[in-house]
Amino acid sequence: MIVYDLACGQEHKFEGWFSSQDDFDKQISNGQLSCPVCGSTTISKQLSAPYLNTLPDKKTASKIKQKEMALAGVDLQQLHDQFIEYIAKNTEDVGTEFPDEARKIFYGESDSRSIRGEATVEVMQELKDEGIDVYALPPGPTPPDKLN
Repeated sequence: MIVYDLACGQEHKFEGWFSSQDDFDKQISNGQLSCPVCGSTTISKQLSAPYLNTLPDKKTASKIKQKEMALAGVDLQQLHDQFIEYIAKNTEDVGTEFPDEARKIFYGESDSRSIRGEATVEVMQELKDEGIDVYALPPGPTPPDKLN
């Protein structure tokens, strides 16, 4: 697909999308192109900045490849479980009081500490809009005290 910046004889500028240069030439010669503003069929291509899809340089490509290889062989389920376990051990579960408690901590009305709990997507966004750093956690295994 080729995108050209076009203009009519009255300087109305617009964009045209064509499957090829030949397609553009054919439509121009057949009078099929017209200005969307005034209907003129006197159309010309305008100067425009080309879009070039370039490959990353070797240094960038090497960094990308290194990042991809860094995850090779990692047991993602084990990593996930360790992450959830760390969060459970190092935060206080405040349950459904999470939004209120997060605000109290942020505004200095409660002791500063790491907490976790429950909140809807909408409430999480409200907290973020207030400047409170909150993160949605991936679901983890149900703690034994929460079973049945």
